[in-house]
Amino acid sequence: MFKTILFPIDRSRETQEAVGTVTNLVKNFNSQLVLLSVVEPQSEEKPDPRKMTSQESVNELLEQVKSLFTEQSISPETLEREGRPAFIICDVADEMNADLIVMGCRGVGLIEEEADESVSNRVINLSPCPVLVIP
Repeated sequence: MFKTILFPIDRSRETQEAVGTVTNLVKNFNSQLVLLSVVEPQSEEKPDPRKMTSQESVNELLEQVKSLFTEQSISPETLEREGRPAFIICDVADEMNADLIVMGCRGVGLIEEEADESVSNRVINLSPCPVLVIP
């Protein structure tokens, strides 16, 4: 059913909490797992420590999360891209014909003022495949 699962990751607690669900999905459906981390352009206005703004921090995060899956006998592919996360996530999902995107959600998309800034909300609206959002 889900041959390829795309799991976009960042430094958030929500990403870490979604690892268990992703592990279960990959094992249950014998899926190929692809981890994606996006280097974001730096913003002068309000820096966010969860945003990945350097290649080194992206590489470090990908290796950390990859090792979590390797411990569970899952061999994920890793991808690094640069740009605006929601658009990159959807582009990668389309390029690789992903069957499912699984991502954590901080809940900011539930607040009207923050809805435009929510990566998960944008992905839901732009995705070429189903999106499972883990609250």
